Amino acid sequence: MTDQTSVNRNKIARQFIEAIPHAQTLGMLLTEIGDGTAEITMPYDDRLVGDPETGVIHGGAVSALMDTCSGAAVMVHPTAPIATATLDLRIDYMRSAKPGDRLTTRAECYHVTRSVAFIRATAFDGDFDRPVATATGAFTIERAPE
Repeated sequence: MTDQTSVNRNKIARQFIEAIPHAQTLGMLLTEIGDGTAEITMPYDDRLVGDPETGVIHGGAVSALMDTCSGAAVMVHPTAPIATATLDLRIDYMRSAKPGDRLTTRAECYHVTRSVAFIRATAFDGDFDRPVATATGAFTIERAPE
């Protein structure tokens, strides 16, 4: 991928993430993007708590973050898809995120076929040595007409 093509893909992916209403509502911020990789953070928010007694963020918010980050990684893969949608996303929750901590998800699009992209993603809180959750998934891809 040429440098200009890479810059354009990154710009498109950034605009895509910034235009998703739920990503905005959840406070998601795209912090890194590269050829087939993305990192998105989400701040702790009392409105996202799933257990009021412990203050733990609801698993649905974690899954939304992982899904969005994975889609961003697909969008910037060097094979240049122009659109994507989640086919399957399997999330394994390892532990609860620490109340008050920002969540960070890093995703990698590691394989692309003619119409499907495959991802791996990991979510962390302040402890980057112990994942909160991991995910694997498959995403449809649409390519520009040749």
